[in-house]
Amino acid sequence: MAEKFSLRTVVSGRVQGVNFRDFTRQKARSLGLSGHVRNLPGGSVEVLAEGARPALEALLEYLKQGPPRAVVEHVDSSWGAATGSQGDFEVRF
Repeated sequence: MAEKFSLRTVVSGRVQGVNFRDFTRQKARSLGLSGHVRNLPGGSVEVLAEGARPALEALLEYLKQGPPRAVVEHVDSSWGAATGSQGDFEVRF
């Protein structure tokens, strides 16, 4: 079994109100990741995902682009060990 990692990413720019959370959920689920995505009060989006490192790296590349109407200005990521506490990838409100 592949080692699992966690990835926490905060994406800034025009990322709220442009379908970013649903885009992230679809990509994460297609990659077999668990975790969540949510809007933050300052206008950015936070993503917490767990899974195999190659899948997390692929998600990170998707986050740098975002959906068509998004304008990603900054992506801040940190890596850690997976906790196993994340269920199916979901949008949190």
